[in-house]
Amino acid sequence: MESELLLAAAAATFFLAGTVKGVIGLGLPTITLGLMTLLLDLPSAMALLIVPSLATNLWQAAIGGHIREILRKTWPFLLTATVTIWIGAQALSHVDLAYLSALLGLLLIAYATTGLAGFRFSMSAQTAFRSGSLFGITNGILTGMTGSFMVPGVLYLQATGMPRDMLIQAMGMLFLLSTAALALALGHGAHVDPDLGLASALGLIPAILGMVLGRKIRGYLSEARFRQVFFAGVLLLGLAIAAKAVMS
Repeated sequence: MESELLLAAAAATFFLAGTVKGVIGLGLPTITLGLMTLLLDLPSAMALLIVPSLATNLWQAAIGGHIREILRKTWPFLLTATVTIWIGAQALSHVDLAYLSALLGLLLIAYATTGLAGFRFSMSAQTAFRSGSLFGITNGILTGMTGSFMVPGVLYLQATGMPRDMLIQAMGMLFLLSTAALALALGHGAHVDPDLGLASALGLIPAILGMVLGRKIRGYLSEARFRQVFFAGVLLLGLAIAAKAVMS
């Protein structure tokens, strides 16, 4: 893409993604990755989300006052979800990107379907702690391969039974650590060029503006209804990405 077109597309995407995050507390990486993968190759789309995702999730991870308790309950999950990202990222240089894009599409479809169906599973604190490493390894490898942080990581965090505010902070911690590890992996694999770095940095401005707007919208719309719209949109994105990958 031309630099000007890339910046315009990235700005619009980050504004939309930031608005969604402002309303429901998540969705910025998912929407950014989903939309930009329709325009760019997968590693480039992954590189674009780094700066806005780092900045917005740093804020989400820091606010809430539950960091110590979250770490005590989930450190095996967070640790393995972070350190295994580099394993999955090796696929970006050795596997046909069409296959990885198709995998991203399937992950988004799975995430949206569980959200629309209201699917939840729960675990005892002891079971969650013991199984954290398994979920973390799976999430880390899939994140490295596709850039998606959601499956099975968010499902795992939801299953721990955390209160809402703690859950949102825990997701921010997962997204922050995953984004940082993904940035290192992409940089090591030479998947980030100056144009992508500039677009990612400039994307922070519309992302923050979108979050401000989203927080205002939250007061006027039903969050439950907005979540339905969000998951329906993610489902359509997943189907479009998978279809594009198959046709390529």
